[in-house]
Amino acid sequence: MNEDAIPGTRLDSLQAEIDRLQGELTGVRQQLVDTEKAFGRFVPREFLHFLSIDNVRGVRLGMQTERKLTILFADIRNFTGLSETMTPQENFDFLNSYLSQMEPMIVPFRGLIDKYIGDAIMALFPEQTDDAVRSALAMLERLDNYNRGRARAGYLPIKIGIGVNTGIVMLGTVGGSGRMEGTVISDAVNLASRLEDMSKTFGVPLLISEHTLHSLEDPSRYSIRFLARSRVKGKLEAQSVYEVFDGDPPGMRAAKMRTRKRFEEALAFYFVADIFRARTRLVRCLEEVPEDAPAQLYLARCDEYLRNGHAEGIEENELGQTWSEDYSTGIAEIDSHHRGMLSQLNALAVAVREGRLPDTDPILERIAREAATQFQVEEAMMQEARYAFRTEHIHQHRRFQENLKHLSGKIQAETENPVYLAFRIKLLLMDWTINHSIKTDRHLGHHLKSRSGG
Repeated sequence: MNEDAIPGTRLDSLQAEIDRLQGELTGVRQQLVDTEKAFGRFVPREFLHFLSIDNVRGVRLGMQTERKLTILFADIRNFTGLSETMTPQENFDFLNSYLSQMEPMIVPFRGLIDKYIGDAIMALFPEQTDDAVRSALAMLERLDNYNRGRARAGYLPIKIGIGVNTGIVMLGTVGGSGRMEGTVISDAVNLASRLEDMSKTFGVPLLISEHTLHSLEDPSRYSIRFLARSRVKGKLEAQSVYEVFDGDPPGMRAAKMRTRKRFEEALAFYFVADIFRARTRLVRCLEEVPEDAPAQLYLARCDEYLRNGHAEGIEENELGQTWSEDYSTGIAEIDSHHRGMLSQLNALAVAVREGRLPDTDPILERIAREAATQFQVEEAMMQEARYAFRTEHIHQHRRFQENLKHLSGKIQAETENPVYLAFRIKLLLMDWTINHSIKTDRHLGHHLKSRSGG
């Protein structure tokens, strides 16, 4: 044996072993990458980023963070009846076909799918509120294309309902030692789900809350009309609901735009129990847009009221709103401002409804002056306290001022129906004041107290 060859043989053997181990290590690394990607299909990477986690191995029970999000719920109409006509395999094939159409309409709009709940989708939009509305409209457009394909294959078209709401939520992990999941906890989530359910009642595909409306960059970019005031379980005040009808067929959309003001006037009269005026306007709307499902529903409710003396949603009041300590933020300076603001808004609505328009000028001036002063005070508080939601809060202040300026112009023009105009004051100014106090300013109050140790 050539002894000089022995070291070379050993080196070759050692190199072969190193190559084998490196190959195994590469395989293990790739397996880890593939495993993390697979987990990403169950736990969105964006959700982990919310919790400041780089990978799923860092997830721990009880982790949490607070964010402002827009929540979207989408659901197939009458899925139970539809599923009963299919085998279990056909049900899964149909669901996966439908969901694969909807997912690409969410992710490009910076949304993430939080979970699938049977045929329902819950999606979160952490950036701009407009992302959620644009995503919803894209989903409806994709659904039209999907239904054309179903029709060619001999299947019936499907309909979906979408509800969108905006608010501050808690994201985190819940469960036990053996099983946990990421979740979002907030009444903002409940309201989004409630809006999706309401879309079935009104026969329209897309509803948004007043919180979402006021959070949009520019609501005039969309085709939106007021649709309802709904008292959601657990809420102190009725919530205003709006229909976004950009996804309607062009003819229907154009007709709704032409009749939008008349429709909203009808609802103003309906909610103060002036049924004859409400009914007259609804009939005129339906003469132009016979397929307008919400107008049909409200006309039926008017007829029910004339028969029985009651109907859902009617609030017999003077379009006013009394301050309640339930609206308190716990910050005396803010609460005092809100109480005074609500009093001024009540005086404005009464003067408008009674046609005393000259009396509105000094009231409008006081409201504008007091709002500007108080908003500056609040914004200074937020800056000093390094409040995380300062940008969103300031946006809400600007929206109030925009609405006030718009309504001031309408009052001074003296061209609007007084009841309708007073109702708009209630929706856009009074409701804003109350809900801003209950939600936005109360959250600020908790933050300020936590910093002071209160």
